[in-house]
Amino acid sequence: MKDKNKDELNTLRHSAAHIMAAAVKKILGNKVKFAIGPAIENGFYYDFDIIKPFTYNELIKIENIMNEIISCDFPFVQSYISKENAISFFKKNNEKYKIEILSKIKDDIVSIYKCGDFVDLCKGPHISSTGKLSFFKLLSVAGSYWQGNSSTKQLQRIYGTAFLKKENLDSHLNFLSKVKDRDHRKLGKALELFNISDIIGSGLILWLPNGAVLKNTIENFLRKLCIENSYSFLSTPHIANDTLFSISGHLETYKENMYPPIMSKNISYHVKPMNCPMHLLVYKTKLHSYKDLPIRYAELGTVYRFEKSGVLHGLLRARGFTQDDGHIIITPEQLTNEILKILKMATNCLKVFGFCEYKIYFATMPKNKYIGNISDWNIAQNIIENTLKTNNYPYDIDDGGGAFYGPKIDIKIKDSIGRLWQCSTIQLDFNLPQRFNIFYVDRFGNKKRPYLIHRALVGSIERFIGILLEHYAGEFPFWLSPVQVAILTIDDKQKDYCNIIYKKLNKYNIRVFSNTKKEDLRNKIKQCIINKVPYMIIIGEKEKLNKLISVKTRKNIDLGSMKIENFISLVQHK
Repeated sequence: MKDKNKDELNTLRHSAAHIMAAAVKKILGNKVKFAIGPAIENGFYYDFDIIKPFTYNELIKIENIMNEIISCDFPFVQSYISKENAISFFKKNNEKYKIEILSKIKDDIVSIYKCGDFVDLCKGPHISSTGKLSFFKLLSVAGSYWQGNSSTKQLQRIYGTAFLKKENLDSHLNFLSKVKDRDHRKLGKALELFNISDIIGSGLILWLPNGAVLKNTIENFLRKLCIENSYSFLSTPHIANDTLFSISGHLETYKENMYPPIMSKNISYHVKPMNCPMHLLVYKTKLHSYKDLPIRYAELGTVYRFEKSGVLHGLLRARGFTQDDGHIIITPEQLTNEILKILKMATNCLKVFGFCEYKIYFATMPKNKYIGNISDWNIAQNIIENTLKTNNYPYDIDDGGGAFYGPKIDIKIKDSIGRLWQCSTIQLDFNLPQRFNIFYVDRFGNKKRPYLIHRALVGSIERFIGILLEHYAGEFPFWLSPVQVAILTIDDKQKDYCNIIYKKLNKYNIRVFSNTKKEDLRNKIKQCIINKVPYMIIIGEKEKLNKLISVKTRKNIDLGSMKIENFISLVQHK
């Protein structure tokens, strides 16, 4: 059943895109060419071919012209004309993108819409007139490519949003303000966690000391968790002969996301986009019986994927990242229990990081790009669906969202401002075991083909840190904070006592930083608050004489004086 309100909102937003395009036409005249302008989730955009990128001041000007068009209340008028006449019309106006779209339309009759002086190729629907748009805002400008092809000229995309009610627009703009304040790229720079340098390359992360501590803390937690759940850790190479990726099918189905080959003595190598093919070769180093299964491998392995430059986004979309990978080789009879174990392991893991709300999605066979036969897909999908149903896991269906090699379960976590993020995944694979010809020996001495489960608890460590940064707005819980305690002296007379406190904290593996510089104490405290250090220990002559410490939190709350032992006991329970 269609959602009437959603359809109405999409119509409004699509119309807003046309009104914005009309405003750009009024400002730039023949100096602009028009590509496409659809409604999208939470808003709309239009792609323009112009000589110079739009500036923020130009967005304000476009908004003002939009308001003039709205006040004129021009009707949206639909006309049906022959494809031939449409091509002639857009040729006169030198609209090459519209002509390219028309060349791919098979119908002889096409639809165009007019509002004021602006005419666009469009199926509609639209609002009855421009005056029906009241609550909108232009948000940002970004580069884009025609039909996503990076070999074409870069276009300029203006994003906007529109709502049926003012309160909905205000609420959304307030949400966007929160998102902006929590941008992990801004926080990562302020907290000195990571850097991305053009000298190294786009999408490749340079971890600074604080960031490396954070990354290692997360990885150490995951290692411990995997060992507790009977995983064996592996370490595999960063590059491999193309033969490996030919067997796995990556060169067939994933090549556009892989870095170009490295040639050495007429042998072609690729940096790995996945760890799974190498894990299967580990399995093949010895013969396995049914008694050995399930075999659980884990690796925090760095992989490299050549994402298009337009989609790169700090830690959230990188080209090199550490994958929290697990691969389980398993008999068909063991699948249900193993899926349940992974679900429990994943949800418990996410709760430790502060994500208690989540949604489960069952992703089914892709419509086009998949390998294997339908009967195997049906068996695998039935196993997943029955496991979720019989164990009362609520789930939504992501129709066609499965991996090319099998169906999967995805867990999407809800962050502190209500956004959903894809994190944990459990993917059934009956194709790679066949491609690599792996088997186990059953109780009767027969060779049997196992299943393979690909699983990740947090996915890309880099992406997960980006999510954590935005979830906590940089105020990590104590156990995750790169610097947990800062010791601040009032003057250099307390240096010796500061060193004693430092060593005691260090002995208990508390990550501590000391600032004994000749600097105003208020500035020292202010810097710690900016750096979001959970606790500050203040040491003056009074503390030194009484062998005490004074403690403040990053919220500048004074916890008073206490013995260092009492403080250690306090933070050890964090």
